[in-house]
Amino acid sequence: MFVEQMLSRANDRLAIIDAAASVKDAACLMARPEIDLVVVCREGAVTGVVTKTDIVEHISRGDDLNGPVDTIMRRDVTTCRSSDALSDVLQAMKERGHHRVPIVDGSRGPVGIVYARDALQCLLEEVEIDDNLLRDFISGVGYR
Repeated sequence: MFVEQMLSRANDRLAIIDAAASVKDAACLMARPEIDLVVVCREGAVTGVVTKTDIVEHISRGDDLNGPVDTIMRRDVTTCRSSDALSDVLQAMKERGHHRVPIVDGSRGPVGIVYARDALQCLLEEVEIDDNLLRDFISGVGYR
């Protein structure tokens, strides 16, 4: 299974903000319950990400919410492409300790967010379908 097979779900959770926008603007995007990660872009390309934890840490230090979001974003971003195998993306997420990874196009523009739980659910559904097909074949349905 490839990332592209879950692209519609991944696109629903995509929140994008310009690097010059304020931290407060990023926090407002995260007020939506389905948004846990905001992709920060400059000239349409991914330059970083901001999580709810980043915002909370920023607030707890008493820092200005009107400052640019690129001052708190994480710059070392793990991304994937829609043509990547979902199992490979999950492995990379596990190795790096990520729960969410932006999907980018050829020009590093964001097209969605892969959530680990969604990816696992897709892979589980695929295995269940394969299991049912094999069970039907073994029980004789495959010989008709």
